[in-house]
Amino acid sequence: MSGAGFPGHDTGSSAPQMPPLVRPPHQTPHPGPTPRDEQTVTQPIPFERPLETRATTTLEAETPLGPTGRPMPVFPEPRPLTEHGGARVISLCNQKGGVGKTTTTINLGASLAELGRKVLLVDFDPQGSLSVGLGLHPHEMDLTIYNLLMDRETVLDEVVVPSGIEGMDLLPSNIDLSAAEVQLVHEVAREQTLQRVLAPALEHYDVILIDCQPSLGLLTVNALTASDGVIVPLECEYFALRGVALLKTTIDKVRERLNPKLEIEGVLGTMFDGRTLHSREVMERLVSAWGDKVFHTVIRRTVKFSDATVAGEPITAYASSSTGADAYRQLAKEVLTRWPAE
Repeated sequence: MSGAGFPGHDTGSSAPQMPPLVRPPHQTPHPGPTPRDEQTVTQPIPFERPLETRATTTLEAETPLGPTGRPMPVFPEPRPLTEHGGARVISLCNQKGGVGKTTTTINLGASLAELGRKVLLVDFDPQGSLSVGLGLHPHEMDLTIYNLLMDRETVLDEVVVPSGIEGMDLLPSNIDLSAAEVQLVHEVAREQTLQRVLAPALEHYDVILIDCQPSLGLLTVNALTASDGVIVPLECEYFALRGVALLKTTIDKVRERLNPKLEIEGVLGTMFDGRTLHSREVMERLVSAWGDKVFHTVIRRTVKFSDATVAGEPITAYASSSTGADAYRQLAKEVLTRWPAE
């Protein structure tokens, strides 16, 4: 037996040896403390905690903190609807790609449909990720939102397709939409084109969610002009924070010049990993910058989202009992609590 790692044997390593779990008794007993030592060392120093601090500590102990570092409220079950219509139009917008816009559009829409809302998803990205994420093939579509924008003979009912989820429909898209941004430049009131084509849908749906492309071009301005509010999905990562100020500037310009009713519904933290210091620091920064605009609900990383996309289903249908499905159901309730009509 080599005895490596035991005292007295040269292991050839410079690593410090692990100390024993139980300290051996001292050979020479330490002299006992004098009365003065006992008073000054062993007795705790009296410290009176201020009354305000004690009250805050007690409150925080009773109210669990959510991943945003704030007390997590309990969101009530929304009231059932007796009739549909008067849709609220929400754009999911962030000029940075890969932050969870499409995933949030699909799963928030499906969660709202579960709550009895009639939902229309609008794929307003030429990549067509929203359509693919619901199982459609981008090159097998006869009509898309491009036809609705550019051909006045095409009507909304001809383009809307079922999503496979009860209560949720889809306006699909494919690469053809990229041509619309060039062609719309020469149109009169080009920023209001999407608002015009969506007008007939307002009386049939309760919520319309628009999945925007990762840019701040004319298509995104069209989406913001047609919307009542904006949800900003934001990956809990440093580079994702940098572009939010530019997005807010664009939203402010659209509100000032084109759509006075436009407001930011909230900022949604996505791809959050509470095990990493980086994610927690980004979330802390986000809350300090945006305050109550940051949703209490946070979407954590899980492989189930990728699996659901491959299956062409929302996570609420593909993995109904997963943490990701529960998070989007909670987000749907939180979104509804922020709407005046609810």
